Amino acid sequence: MESLLHWGIANSSANADGGASTSASGITPRQDFDPAILDHILGRPDAELMKEALAKAQDKSLHDDARVQALDDLEMLVEHIDNASDLERLQMWAPIHAFLTTPDTSDELKTQALWVIGTAVQNNPTAQRAYLSLQPPPLPVVLSFLQPSVRSPVLRSKAVYTLSSLLKHNRAAMSALDEAGGWSVLRAALQDSNIAVRRKLTFLLNTLIMPYNTDTLSSSTTLAGTVPNIHGGVAEQVPVHANSHAAMIAEPGSAATAWATLDAFRKHEILLVLVRELASPTPVLHTYAVTHAGEFEEKDGKALREYFEARGAETYGLDEGEKQDLVRILAK
Repeated sequence: MESLLHWGIANSSANADGGASTSASGITPRQDFDPAILDHILGRPDAELMKEALAKAQDKSLHDDARVQALDDLEMLVEHIDNASDLERLQMWAPIHAFLTTPDTSDELKTQALWVIGTAVQNNPTAQRAYLSLQPPPLPVVLSFLQPSVRSPVLRSKAVYTLSSLLKHNRAAMSALDEAGGWSVLRAALQDSNIAVRRKLTFLLNTLIMPYNTDTLSSSTTLAGTVPNIHGGVAEQVPVHANSHAAMIAEPGSAATAWATLDAFRKHEILLVLVRELASPTPVLHTYAVTHAGEFEEKDGKALREYFEARGAETYGLDEGEKQDLVRILAK
């Protein structure tokens, strides 16, 4: 702080003819300027901090703890939507994704890299498009971390987080998921040995089949568009979020994911796994049955009725009203 004071005094004092003079304190005016002083006053640009954090994370001479911390610093920076959108301009997407594909990378670094990616693309169409445009396509790599051969449940769980951020409100990502054989991977992952992974997946599925309701949004952040649901009935109301960009405004249906998810439920027998493999009924079953008027096969409906009869109070994520809704539907 003393150097800042001296620099300010020295550079604010001048002769009437424009020449420099010695200040009253006797300090000789400085003719040079140290950029570090300005950095100290204003702070360094986020873009510079992002590049520095990535460079540190890539430095294999450092201990993994320091590299993980560097990725953690980067993850905090990309929480800001403008910083996340800048990853493409700064050419940082490919090196971040490389943490997932480099064979000798530790599980801890892969987990942290998935966290960076998931945070950057969350509710950010610009970052979603940039990441999904990498070649070769990155989605199969993210899906690979849901395989049973991945020993770390923390790594599998973080892969679900990244998938959630990529898929939510992103119909294009849903198409990429289908092309990558992702529904078969998700179906298998719903039988994961770790309950936390299974529950995060069901939360994701519930989000994907949830129709939009623009009634709860302000008109300043909403542009209504409709796409038919899988039953050909009530159309989805699609909002344009405040942090969305031109493509979503021009095509609000690009955010609709319910129809594709419901179609996958049928084609890949996702519902069967949800009924039979989970510890208890979850909100995704309520959304399917109540919101979309979805039907259960007799054997699955019977399994759910027996569950409610035996342990009706023990439901995960269903309030009493939702539970009763589901019971009434199953009783028909």
